[in-house]
Amino acid sequence: MSTSNPNPEPTSTGAAGGSSAGSPHGLNAVALTCTLKPSPAPSSSSRIAQQILSELGELGIPGAEIRVVDHDVAPGVETDMGEGDQWPTIRERVMAADILVISTPTWAGRPSSVAQRVVERLDAELSETQADGRPSLFDKVALVAVVGNEDGAHACVAQLFQALDDFGCTIPAQGCTYWNGEAMQKTDYLDLEETPQATASATRTAAANAAHLARLLSDRGYPAPGE
Repeated sequence: MSTSNPNPEPTSTGAAGGSSAGSPHGLNAVALTCTLKPSPAPSSSSRIAQQILSELGELGIPGAEIRVVDHDVAPGVETDMGEGDQWPTIRERVMAADILVISTPTWAGRPSSVAQRVVERLDAELSETQADGRPSLFDKVALVAVVGNEDGAHACVAQLFQALDDFGCTIPAQGCTYWNGEAMQKTDYLDLEETPQATASATRTAAANAAHLARLLSDRGYPAPGE
């Protein structure tokens, strides 16, 4: 899972040029785009991830997109799999973010293999804790975006929501957005001249609810063990 560019820079979107300075709570977001296409190839998963980040930016929460396939992410369930593994760089961005977005295409009715690799690597967080003893992903809000020219968006969202919940993230109400094209056709989300109203509305709602929840958790997070 790598290209000729071993350390690509994340793409920033939103207020304050991708800096948390634009947020009154100092909040920020990161989107892990799980397309199979390395940069700079156009990607439907990237497009919808950027749309979520744009909506968050309008709400004062800047963010950045990381196209996971541009990094050499080793298989495994540890936070660092050793020499050559670039997951630790991505993990740093995840740990620094208040809102985590996972965007994936649908392949054979399932999230992409890249999304599955992300889930496997996030599994390591089950063994990681913050200084106060709480799980490492507590107080982080998670959103999911799915695109594809076949059915399966709900199944993909369900799989990713279950994993993210297990790992300690909090899912907001209506915390997903998706687009499915007509079955057995070749039109991709990226090919659309404009975003369908239903998808645009779902994206705005997911972003707004994520921002609301992230601010609540920033002010009053989950209790530490024994509190």
